Amino acid sequence: MLEAFAITDVGLVRKTNEDSFICNEQLRLFVVADGMGGHSAGEVASRLALEALEGFVRRSHADTELSWPYGIDPGMSFAGNRLRTAVHLANRRVFRAAEGCDDYSGMGTTLTAALVADGKLVYGHVGDSRLYSWHAGKFTQITRDDSWVASILASEPTMNPADLARHPMRHVLTNVIGARDQVEVQLAELELVRGVRFLICSDGLHGMVDEETLARLVGADESLQTIGGRLVQAAKDGGGHDNITAVLMRYTGEP
Repeated sequence: MLEAFAITDVGLVRKTNEDSFICNEQLRLFVVADGMGGHSAGEVASRLALEALEGFVRRSHADTELSWPYGIDPGMSFAGNRLRTAVHLANRRVFRAAEGCDDYSGMGTTLTAALVADGKLVYGHVGDSRLYSWHAGKFTQITRDDSWVASILASEPTMNPADLARHPMRHVLTNVIGARDQVEVQLAELELVRGVRFLICSDGLHGMVDEETLARLVGADESLQTIGGRLVQAAKDGGGHDNITAVLMRYTGEP
């Protein structure tokens, strides 16, 4: 059995919420997108991306004779290929919208998506929203940020993260949905094990709350609704400088 819960909050500083999410237990599709761009374009970007992504996942759930405009990766499962195509279609949707309207020029969005099928969780990731797992007390960041900071740490692992956290380029993303006509996507599949929990969140949460606190809250013996509320409050207590979105999942095994 898989249960899920999602929550979003504008935070304490922003006037609008440019985050979007999907928490669809029927499709077993769970996504967080954090939009960016002027003239409310961030809100448009995240919404368009999720509409396109969910649309393809929904169609491919019932119709196996769909066209696959981005081909098939033989190394991935059917669910993995569904999500791969859906993310690329989301990128195309946002990129074309940005090209067609001056107010939307330069808009984009992060996107971290999970699709559960056949005992596996398939994830696709672009940007710096994150997917975490929690199991038997171990809390792990699954995705790798597409950010300037992550790139520097990968090339210079001895750099002090505290120094980078104060750097003026710390918020620069190196890869987002909608910035180019083609996008690089992190894609992988994880075996589900009984008792595992997952958190997908925007940087309005993981940027405000340290990993130790995230682990403690996500692993708490409480309902997902209670955990979600505590996560949002922790982000606000940490400053609440950005929109806050969290999608929580808990896998208890097959029915």
